[in-house]
Amino acid sequence: MQFFSSNFKLGILGGGQLGKMLLYDCRRYDIFTKIMDPNKNAPCSKIADEFIVGDLTNYNDVINFCENVDVITVEIENVNVDALEFLENNGKKVFPSSNTLRTIQNKSKQKDFYKKNNLPTSAYKNYINLDAIINDFNAGKIQLPAVWKSAEFGYDGKGVKIINTLDDIKSLPNTHCLIEDKVEIKKEISVIVSRNENKEEACFPVVEMEFNPTSNLVEYIMCPADISSDLETQAYEIALKTAQCFNSIGLLAVELFITKNNEILINEVAPRPHNSGHHTIECCLTSQFDQHIRSVLNLSLGDTGMKIPGIMVNLVGENEIEGDVFYKNIETIFKIPGVSAHIYGKKKSRLNRKMGHITIVNKEIEKAIEIGKKIKELIKVTA
Repeated sequence: MQFFSSNFKLGILGGGQLGKMLLYDCRRYDIFTKIMDPNKNAPCSKIADEFIVGDLTNYNDVINFCENVDVITVEIENVNVDALEFLENNGKKVFPSSNTLRTIQNKSKQKDFYKKNNLPTSAYKNYINLDAIINDFNAGKIQLPAVWKSAEFGYDGKGVKIINTLDDIKSLPNTHCLIEDKVEIKKEISVIVSRNENKEEACFPVVEMEFNPTSNLVEYIMCPADISSDLETQAYEIALKTAQCFNSIGLLAVELFITKNNEILINEVAPRPHNSGHHTIECCLTSQFDQHIRSVLNLSLGDTGMKIPGIMVNLVGENEIEGDVFYKNIETIFKIPGVSAHIYGKKKSRLNRKMGHITIVNKEIEKAIEIGKKIKELIKVTA
């Protein structure tokens, strides 16, 4: 099939910043793109060839959107998988598959998947309601501290809580969830795996993630991760095996814990471009966005080798009350060599909303980290 400068249409469900960065490479290749998002002012709205306002979780909206596209992919997991399954059964190419999305949308199903496939993850138990948790705690079956996760609709640190006391448990929502052991974490890392239909596979360099302890959002991504070659090899092996077990086509971001005992455990996965891969635009020979397009179109995968070390700094809203965004001191970064700004195009800022990111590259990763920390202190996203 001819993808470039042709009648081929790539459909993308979701029009946020991940879609926007995918569109940059689609423009470069002259691939026609059709996007659907519930927000008429989503970041993709002004640069997609065709932009549709619709509900990603509505069966009919997804079916109608995908009617005249050739390949369907996503930039967000919260989409109607029943519609995607219907489309697959009627010959549409959907990547990631409805089966993969159905598993990943539910954190309890995710954990069950890891257990079934002998993939390393922390010990856990699924619960259908709050009473079941309290009963297990009273019976001595839950050791605190522990981690509570909502089975559905958690993202960007939402739907996750550390529970230390019975009062913490009693304050939890009465919903399907899981309780997992709180492991002693030395580092949090991520590996992004790409696979195409020809079963070509490639991993991006292992990155280290540093989180904000209050919001639980990623603040820094450092490439390469400061880990031993042995741990690096183990991380690649676990990430590849995970992607193979899912039979994923496209990207699979595999977030991992390194414990105090140097054991590597899977935390969560995402079947799409991921926040832990934004630095690849500047740091790698092929960006994660270019690679996702190559993967879902079954083109040869690009070289994921690192061109230069770097660090990514997330820019998130710091204002409690939503308002028109203002990037305080943003102009100062243009004086610093090796710094690239990515502004997502969201006109309204609110607390912890992802508004953009900045990448700093340097032959010495320590220097990039030093600059990145200064930038994080200097630039404030407010209203």
